[in-house]
Amino acid sequence: MVQKGQFLERSTLIPVGTEVMEGTAHRGKHKPPLLILPPRPDEGGGMDHVIAAELAWAAASAGFPTLRFNHRGVGASQGARGTGEALLEDAEAAMRVLLENADTTAVAVASLHGGAQVALALQARFPAVGGLCLVAPADVEVSALGRVTCSLLVVQGEEDARLPRAAVSASVARAGGDFEVIDDAGVTFQRNLSQVGRVVSHWLQRLSGG
Repeated sequence: MVQKGQFLERSTLIPVGTEVMEGTAHRGKHKPPLLILPPRPDEGGGMDHVIAAELAWAAASAGFPTLRFNHRGVGASQGARGTGEALLEDAEAAMRVLLENADTTAVAVASLHGGAQVALALQARFPAVGGLCLVAPADVEVSALGRVTCSLLVVQGEEDARLPRAAVSASVARAGGDFEVIDDAGVTFQRNLSQVGRVVSHWLQRLSGG
């Protein structure tokens, strides 16, 4: 039995085509629910990434449903590892499971590192993505950030030089979004990771009208 205040994610199966991906979900009463996209498989990332765990804990602690998952071919997820369109199909399948489980028509999406590619493509294709958070984004065109049409949050470590900070800030501003720089943090947020969770939690609360 889960006691009040405990954080317990439940195993979730996500069908995609004839295959099944593994995921973990946490229930919540607030909307929108948060879909957490892991780093791309070629980056060696999965749903157990420390940043993914922090985002899931922060969102669930604030009362928002969450879902994180492994792309096909990663961890216990069936199938072969994919790229491009295949990763987008995985994210869409996970999004639809979250929409159904949370009984809602809109989700917020948070991505890690190169998962920003998938997140941006998902938002461009599906109006159900009502909020987009890119944590330590990599391998994306900075100009694409300025074309995001929903609520946008970009979180970058102070020591993360993969994308030029000034250009990211300007592009996020064009989209009317928010850009947060975490002091003394690098690409993996070995320092001040909890600040990332707090920033994303506050963003979700703004999306919910709180």
